Amino acid sequence: MNNSQLIYVYDPMCSWCWCFQKCWQKIQDALANEVDIIYKVGGLAVDSDQPMTVSMQQFLQQTWQRIGQQTGAKFNFDFWQNCQPRRSTYPACRAVIAARYFNKERVMLGAIQQGYYLSAHNPSDLNTLVSCAQQIGIAADEFLAILQSEQLEQAFQQELAYVQQLPVQGFPSLVLCHKQQYFAIAVNYTNANAVISTIHCILAD
Repeated sequence: MNNSQLIYVYDPMCSWCWCFQKCWQKIQDALANEVDIIYKVGGLAVDSDQPMTVSMQQFLQQTWQRIGQQTGAKFNFDFWQNCQPRRSTYPACRAVIAARYFNKERVMLGAIQQGYYLSAHNPSDLNTLVSCAQQIGIAADEFLAILQSEQLEQAFQQELAYVQQLPVQGFPSLVLCHKQQYFAIAVNYTNANAVISTIHCILAD
């Protein structure tokens, strides 16, 4: 147990979180012995059964294109033809919290992201989330029992409330808790060393 915590605030369906993954892995590898790394979901878009508007679909496709150009992240644009998008990321947020009960939050996050961005599956849909759970070795019935429980909903709402108290202005966000102070760490999508250096400076204080 380290004295300091590095809190990673993310949403499984956040495209900027997807392109940050490689850089974030390098940051974790470099700091694993110096800080406790904590994952928290931010909740980008509330529950909705309504199809995403055409204007929002166009905006997100343009965002994917821009992110790909800036960072080299891969996207499968078949999603926009094969799926009926909904502006709802809460189901995916609950799914990674459910996987946390099996100590598989991080691999569940990876499964959801790869299913969404590379395989054109919709993480707003329950069957996609169940499939992701099965891929990482969680039985469908056990996963659903937790996912749909009141216990999980309470945990999710508490997590959203906690994140709202942090110095977070979007996703992904990094927050360093050091000597009972919270520091917002600037995210760099292509230079892990810049982030690592910033954190080292604070830890050395």
